[in-house]
Amino acid sequence: MGTISESTAESAGGSPARTGKGRGRITSIEVLCAVLLIAILAQSWLARVLDVPALRTGSTVFVAVCVQALPFLVLGVLISGAIAAYVPARVLERVLPRRQEAAVGVAGLAGVALPGCECASVPVARRLMGQGVAPAAALTFLLATPAVNPVVLVATAVAFPANPEMVLARFLGSLATAVVMGLLWARFGKLDWIVERALRRLPEVEPGTRWKTFAETARTDLVEAGGFLVLGALISAALGVLVPQEWFGALGNQVVLGVLVMAVLAVVLALCSEADAFVAASLGALPLLPKLVFLVVGPAVDVKLFALQAGTFGKRFATRFAPVTFVVAIVCGVLAGTLVLGGA
Repeated sequence: MGTISESTAESAGGSPARTGKGRGRITSIEVLCAVLLIAILAQSWLARVLDVPALRTGSTVFVAVCVQALPFLVLGVLISGAIAAYVPARVLERVLPRRQEAAVGVAGLAGVALPGCECASVPVARRLMGQGVAPAAALTFLLATPAVNPVVLVATAVAFPANPEMVLARFLGSLATAVVMGLLWARFGKLDWIVERALRRLPEVEPGTRWKTFAETARTDLVEAGGFLVLGALISAALGVLVPQEWFGALGNQVVLGVLVMAVLAVVLALCSEADAFVAASLGALPLLPKLVFLVVGPAVDVKLFALQAGTFGKRFATRFAPVTFVVAIVCGVLAGTLVLGGA
């Protein structure tokens, strides 16, 4: 009887530790259901409270940015997943020249043919190093692939329909940033700055697991990049509503300050390269040159990339590579803007 009673008690109430742990956890699905339930029950009240011109304007900007950017984001993560699953790193190893300087140029142009987001470029660069590709070429590819690929360039053209020259300016500025950083690493970089595990040879994707790798990579990239897209759209909407347009006008009158502010903003926002053009285009009062610097700096260096690089290649690498990339991206963006946009 005692055993039966104890078993009944355990089946009814469970062990204290297990029950406490199970009851203490609240999943994201439960939170979402609670929010939706509150929204449905308080629909009329929320409609009255939120019926404010500023909120309507902000919601319009938010939805517009998300709707415009989402197709390119989805296409980008699908291509990224396909590369991870079906394009072995040894393919690039075979086409890259043995001389580091020549390999850097080829790796930069390879970003045009092998698109992917910056989140995926870090593990791909690590895989290239693990397959014996020179670090200078792998790092050039890391910077080029999220910035000069067709998906990003088409998204830029859609975001700036009245300024098609922005596509060429972004391409030149981003490609120059990747190649210059690759050459700088070939000249001054040291393998001691990269942790040993990043240089260790990685196993190839097994033929029977390619679909699983594709689906998992695409899903992970979509969740991560989609979150940053939503965050960027929210900040873009907030900037459009809370920040007076006169402030952006003041930045337009002071080009140097505007360039620096947009460069820092690109680092902080950490937007996906498939979506950042739509956020930049929504800041209508700014001239094109600060927007271009925003688009060149963002895919090259931001807070999430710094974290990814530090975790993959080590802190010694990230603390040297990221600041130099920031300066080089600003200079290349300004030069490309001066050449193509006429400093507009």
